[in-house]
Amino acid sequence: MSLKRIALRDFVIVRELELDLAGGFTVLTGETGAGKSILVDALQLALGARADAAVVREGAQRAEISVEFDPPPELAPWLEEAGFEAADALLLRRTVDAQGKSRAWINGSVATAAQLREAGERLVDIHGQHAWQSLTRPADVRGLLDAYGRIDTTALARAWQAWRVAQQALDEARAAQDTLQRERERLAWQIGELDKLAPGADEWDSLNVQHGRLANAQTLIDAAQAAQAALDGEEGSVRSGLAAALEQLQAQAHLEPQFQAVAEVLASALAQAEDAAHSLQTWLRRTDVDPERLAELDARVAAWLSLARRFRRTPPELPALLAGWKDELARLDAAADLGSLEAAAQRAEAAYQSEARRISQARAKAAPLLAKAVTQAMQGLGMQGGRFEVALDKAAQPAAHGLEDIAFLVAGHAGSTPRPVGKVASGGELSRIALAIAVTTSQLGAAGTLIFDEVDSGVGGAVAETVGRLMKQLGRDRQVLAVTHLPQVAACADWHLVVAKQGDGQGVASTVTPVSGEQRVAEVARMLGGERLSGTTLAHAKEMLDGATAEGG
Repeated sequence: MSLKRIALRDFVIVRELELDLAGGFTVLTGETGAGKSILVDALQLALGARADAAVVREGAQRAEISVEFDPPPELAPWLEEAGFEAADALLLRRTVDAQGKSRAWINGSVATAAQLREAGERLVDIHGQHAWQSLTRPADVRGLLDAYGRIDTTALARAWQAWRVAQQALDEARAAQDTLQRERERLAWQIGELDKLAPGADEWDSLNVQHGRLANAQTLIDAAQAAQAALDGEEGSVRSGLAAALEQLQAQAHLEPQFQAVAEVLASALAQAEDAAHSLQTWLRRTDVDPERLAELDARVAAWLSLARRFRRTPPELPALLAGWKDELARLDAAADLGSLEAAAQRAEAAYQSEARRISQARAKAAPLLAKAVTQAMQGLGMQGGRFEVALDKAAQPAAHGLEDIAFLVAGHAGSTPRPVGKVASGGELSRIALAIAVTTSQLGAAGTLIFDEVDSGVGGAVAETVGRLMKQLGRDRQVLAVTHLPQVAACADWHLVVAKQGDGQGVASTVTPVSGEQRVAEVARMLGGERLSGTTLAHAKEMLDGATAEGG
């Protein structure tokens, strides 16, 4: 359930990089401007962040990012539902060309950026260096509390939407009563006209057939009689001719065997002629000119044609037109039924209020627990005596998110009054509060990989050591990656990666190199005292690393 490997090609100032990552706590360090956050940026792009042509290294055709994870078991149903192959490793790949066009794949199958983001939410939790800004945004504050309390607001959002729809239908019906009444009267008249005709679904085709038959009844009878006479008349009929020919051939068949086959054909023809004559005789017996029925059909057809012209439709369209008008009238009747609409809106409001109260109770229960946990974390981050509070105030009006406004309040030290986070003066305090919240909420998340991108800015001294210990503690259960400029944090890491910017004949490029032993001591010393390493800074760096190792062990 962790990030195993990341590979970059032509990404920003990285020509080519393949990096294997381990579990535990890993830090990325390097000089200012070396590109320490490039790996985080690349990972975010692989997880569905917005693509931009600016990420393509100058002179290259496209940037490529591949990341490989140990897939968590809970991701398997999502992969199957989305149509992606489930394997022992989860491979996400993305390319961005010089025109900014992006393509993505999950386990070799084409994917969308939205699908990358959906997968990323289950894999990685990223805390950026400006995380404190989200603490002033109501939606983010609410999301943090709900996530901490494991409060699912899906049903609340549905109830809110249902109430809005019901209320809108009621408002529109109230505003449109006069128009609705006129429309209902028009429809009722049109339906009454068509109901007089009562057109059947397939009646028009049947009418045409019947009318055509009766209108030409005498012609049809004359034709049938002539055909019957030709088939079975007294003189020179088809039947008598076939019978005579058959008799002649049968009489000589014993002399010429080929006559037998011809005789069989004539016998078949004779039988068919007799059947045809019988059928015509039967039809003639039951067929007669029926002027009364023809008059009825004339009137019915005329009625169809008259209404079709009036309503500017073809006759076959009339049954569907009538059904459509009746459906529309039913909808208008329902819209005009203010009592029913008012009752529906009241039911929808009651359902929303019930769910909103349940959410309010859950938030009221979670708020002091979150406040206590963050307050405790603040004590080790140079804010002894400080206090964190979650304020729940009744909203002016119900909203999609519930019945309360939520704000984070902070007292930086003992005796001070908690104030909104956005009004805390010190940037260092803001960063530390964000870090305290990040550590507190990260322990609850499902993502297997946590990334802290310079969240420790504005921190130093003993507080920095505490930050390092906190991240190392998180790394015992999950994979933690931190971009940091603090030697105290770097010394606590299980693994250390150094990002450097190097120039050659092809320009400037960033590299990432794992360091250990003396190389790691030198990097921590550089973080302590700059590029010119002295025996004192090297000794201090070694002491910090040895101390962190002993403490961690």
